[in-house]
Amino acid sequence: MTSLPITGRTRMYGIIGDPIVQVRSPEVYTRKFADAGVDAVLVPLHIGADEIDAVLPALLRLKNLDGLLVTSPFKTNALAIADEVHSRGRRIGAVNALRRDEQNRWHADMFDGEGFVRGLLAKGHALKEKRALVIGCGGAGAAIAVSLADAGVAHITLCDLDREKARALASQLDASCDGCTIVPGDANADDADLIVNASVVGMKPGDGMPAPFESFRSAQIVGDVVLRPPGEPTALIAKAIECGCPVVTGIDMHSGQIDAILEFFRIA
Repeated sequence: MTSLPITGRTRMYGIIGDPIVQVRSPEVYTRKFADAGVDAVLVPLHIGADEIDAVLPALLRLKNLDGLLVTSPFKTNALAIADEVHSRGRRIGAVNALRRDEQNRWHADMFDGEGFVRGLLAKGHALKEKRALVIGCGGAGAAIAVSLADAGVAHITLCDLDREKARALASQLDASCDGCTIVPGDANADDADLIVNASVVGMKPGDGMPAPFESFRSAQIVGDVVLRPPGEPTALIAKAIECGCPVVTGIDMHSGQIDAILEFFRIA
């Protein structure tokens, strides 16, 4: 990627998270801005989890900041600070993008689930009447569950180390997702057509599996939201490939939501 000129007129977008070294968004979105003829850059902003309540309100006061992408663990913090949350974000209870409008109000929405489903569909996977296991009940897990239900998945089991968190989210989503049964449960993949890791397990070097899976059937689809460089799969994706399963990676999920986020930013 060639260097892009940055001047005093250049607008700024950011991506916040803890950690932040794994993200690819700065390169991807800065190039997209340039391709659209927009003088803007997207920069990584590493905020400690114990400092988010102090830093985020101050960050949003920067006059040349037009938008933020939000990664783990700040998706509920971003929802709480937004002036207006779009219906999907309210339904999920978390957001991963913020945009400033002409009145300096901050709008928020969630695109993780849409991106994951687009990644599945782009690889030719049918979702109607399938059964899914989603591991991790944070913002990404909730978003993926909602989008899978909207895409026609018939049954979703939500699993989290915090069993009460899984129970509460399943109760919330089951009531709002017509045509799909959503229940809490254990990380048992035997009956699942689709297994998704929506937890942070896999972000750190040396991380193992998000659940004690020993093998998968080759017909099962295995997905992981964690972003890893090509050729460096998470333990879950590596096991799935070993078992001959089709996989959907964090790269697929994030590629699937780029266009939707650019539209939200009013760039596309």
